[in-house]
Amino acid sequence: MTTLDDVVRRQLRASTIPAVRDVAALLAEPSDVVAVLFYGSNLRTGLTEGVLDFYVLTAGPPERGIWPTVSYREFDLHGETLRAKIATMRLTTFAKAAAARTLDTTIWTRFVQPSALVWVRDGATTQAVATAIGDAAKSAARFAAALGPYSGTADEYWRALFRQTYAAELRVERKGREGQILQFDPGRYDALLPLAWAADGIAFVDNAGVLQPALPPAQRARLLQAWRHRRRAGKPINVVRLVRAAFTFEGAARYGAWKVERHTGIPVPMTPWREKHPILAAPGVFWRVWRARANEAAKPA
Repeated sequence: MTTLDDVVRRQLRASTIPAVRDVAALLAEPSDVVAVLFYGSNLRTGLTEGVLDFYVLTAGPPERGIWPTVSYREFDLHGETLRAKIATMRLTTFAKAAAARTLDTTIWTRFVQPSALVWVRDGATTQAVATAIGDAAKSAARFAAALGPYSGTADEYWRALFRQTYAAELRVERKGREGQILQFDPGRYDALLPLAWAADGIAFVDNAGVLQPALPPAQRARLLQAWRHRRRAGKPINVVRLVRAAFTFEGAARYGAWKVERHTGIPVPMTPWREKHPILAAPGVFWRVWRARANEAAKPA
């Protein structure tokens, strides 16, 4: 009989392209790194276009302030430039957040979605990461049971959950983003919800795919109260995270320049000053883009 642990371990062993594994090996070079997770749209597509998304988990000292730290790096491998956005945090902090033992919602909402363990230090760490990912699924499913319909399909519960989490966080996704997440592998999410409920001790009835969790009123009330706390804290946490990133995002200037060129077609030459002072350089970059567009518009047809 398939269990949540079976699904998690199979997911973490998902195949990845050599370029991703090579970048992960480079990210794992610092001595305190214990695991590297790969996630996001490139995991689903198997392509290298855009930015590769990694979480680097460490055995380092406790974080000072908000986590994770975020950086952007470029790697010249396999005859192309590979771009990576890297979030770094302690494995113990990651596990705590995945189990919803913090007010932060970003870890369990992100890692109930597919991810691959592309580098790991040893078997004990593999087990610790698998446990954390399983806890993320249980956390998400637990809140879905309280925030979703009285009864419905797994898809309806997941949609209700993701709509609530996007509303609680400071996100820029358009309405309906939850559908884009679920459409990539709907069978996975259909199977995951009842497995996560079972692993979390939540009884339910499955009537030909229509699910009804048997949450006692007191448990539902506790979950809804816990969610209200997270909803109130969500946007302030994200604001603090964005402010921190503005001053600590390693490689922010290169990342911003790449994004500008990707979305406007206007190259932004990287100078030492721009690289060192990305925030101060931003008005000049915006002026460059505006002037280039104005010049293009002024050309005779």
